[in-house]
Amino acid sequence: MAHLAPVGKWDARYLGPVPHDASYYAKCMLGGVLACGITHAGMTPLDVTKCNMQVNPGKFTGLSQGFKTIAAEEGTKGLWKGFGPTFVGYSLQGMFKYGLYEYFKDVYQNLAGEEISNKYKGAIWLAGSASAEFFADIALCPLEMTKVKIQTSPAGTFPIPMFSAFSEMRKTAVETRFPFGSLVPLWSRQIPYTMAKFFFFEYIVGLFYSHVFTAPKDTYGKPTQLGVTFASGYLAGVVCAVVSHPADSVVSLMGKPSHRGKSVSQIASEVGIANLATKGLGTRVIMIGTLTGFQWWIYDSFKTAMGMGTTGGK
Repeated sequence: MAHLAPVGKWDARYLGPVPHDASYYAKCMLGGVLACGITHAGMTPLDVTKCNMQVNPGKFTGLSQGFKTIAAEEGTKGLWKGFGPTFVGYSLQGMFKYGLYEYFKDVYQNLAGEEISNKYKGAIWLAGSASAEFFADIALCPLEMTKVKIQTSPAGTFPIPMFSAFSEMRKTAVETRFPFGSLVPLWSRQIPYTMAKFFFFEYIVGLFYSHVFTAPKDTYGKPTQLGVTFASGYLAGVVCAVVSHPADSVVSLMGKPSHRGKSVSQIASEVGIANLATKGLGTRVIMIGTLTGFQWWIYDSFKTAMGMGTTGGK
């Protein structure tokens, strides 16, 4: 049951099962750390293969072949390159992505007022997710640049341990533009991705509770609600993968030695938009669909454990 706002005033912070105070947002941040850090780190082998398919499509022609090639050349440990910066970077990103989304969503709803917020829910979701991801990517960028460099460098040419890789990135900062050289393409990839991720998740959750589970949401058990969460997250992830793939390809290609010092537009022109949009896309659809489904499931499981309820479908 939603808590009541102060008498005579509509307040989005009081619409859920518990008031959205500082403790609520802090818990959402911790849920985001768990959701993004664990899932991205667990998908490292897929990420390593996907990045190499983007950077060297002639050598890495498919997912299965890419796995075998990397394992044959570097051993199975080669499939886990970049685990450290992936875990740390996406934990930080998840903290801001989810925590600030909840915060900005409330802020924008209160700025718009009850009538406009109810009429234009999608605009609120898009604005909140874009604002959150703007800050999340600043935290992610140095670690993402390091991860990509580790994953796409030929064996023996770049340090694999995280702190050694950081040190090498700092030494070559003029060439690599570390720590924020990839921030603009990262924003280009992640902000549309996150807007799609949150918009379509909220939208699909709403469809489930409008057309499939039509009784009041709180009458369904937590396993059912979390099942809706996972299915909605997976479907939203497929959309995210397609929307953000061209920019993701550019971020990966910026770590390739032959593209050192080139602008984003120059890389895009040389590689071609068709290649940017399709190389490694199948792998990324599997990766992001699974990733997003589990992220939302972990996040909502944590919120449920904290007595905060699952996301969306109100």
